[in-house]
Amino acid sequence: MPWKIAQSLVWLLGTFILGALLFEPQLGIHLLWNILIPIAPLFLVVAAGLWRNICPLATTALLPQRLGFSKKEKLRLYQEGYLGLIGVCALLLIVPLRHLVFNLNGPATALLIVALVLVALIAGSILNRKSAWCSGLCPVHPVEKLYGMRNRFSFSNAHCESCCKCVAQCPDANAHAKPFPIQTTRCHRLAGLLMVGGFPGYVWGWFHVPDTSGIPTMGQVLTCYGLPLLGLVVSCAIFLLARCFFRAASLHAIFSATAVSFYYWYRLPALFGFGLFPQDGILIDLTSILHPGYIHTIALALSLFFFWWLVLSPPIKQKWLLRPAYAKTLQSPT
Repeated sequence: MPWKIAQSLVWLLGTFILGALLFEPQLGIHLLWNILIPIAPLFLVVAAGLWRNICPLATTALLPQRLGFSKKEKLRLYQEGYLGLIGVCALLLIVPLRHLVFNLNGPATALLIVALVLVALIAGSILNRKSAWCSGLCPVHPVEKLYGMRNRFSFSNAHCESCCKCVAQCPDANAHAKPFPIQTTRCHRLAGLLMVGGFPGYVWGWFHVPDTSGIPTMGQVLTCYGLPLLGLVVSCAIFLLARCFFRAASLHAIFSATAVSFYYWYRLPALFGFGLFPQDGILIDLTSILHPGYIHTIALALSLFFFWWLVLSPPIKQKWLLRPAYAKTLQSPT
């Protein structure tokens, strides 16, 4: 019951933000882009399973299953790889659009959310349980796997009353959920390379692009996509070279910590007016009352925390969520 209450409250909060984006755009933009999204990476590093239980899009995506009109088709391993790669590509395509449209346009952001909701509902009406959205098409899921690879807190599964093995390797119930799963296809490997190897450079490049007001020019579009993608390519090259010298697990942890550290190194100062582009992404302008060194010290402390948590601390085989009992129609694994 507590999980249901939490899911309902977060779903209502999401609905409120959607309404604010439409009718009070500035409020909606602050709530989504300047409060919720900046908190999310830290949340995923520390307690990815908690977010998996209360995510409003997950609750929405599972409605067809709960209302009894899902076809419950099961995915094969190669199909799971396709969906995962599509989720990564969706992430890489959508994020630059923040600079071009979404950071300054509440109704456009609301339209994006509605589009994601429709995709989640359609996928959930065809495919079985979490395989459709939560472990497949969701563009946040690759970030969950990247940042949540050194999990320390397990929670009961609030969405699955029983396990029907809807995916070959459940990211919720496998200890050390990884961008590179044990059973892999070419799509799995490419998605893992883009996220683990490329995402740090992508994040770095994204923060070196300013927001665009009005109708963007072709040059602005090329800059918004070009710089993050260039960072991704360079980061991937460094990752592939580093694989010759580091163990895979250590390298994955280093790149994960680097990506989330880059995020807060740039995003935290921007929230208070000290960003590379001072007018972009401000929550509260503190430039007149606070020395920038204080904010950068906090950002540095967060980076040290992430490297301790993801790289230096002893690894613990802890699942995001506890696997529920297998459904009676399934044979218990040996």
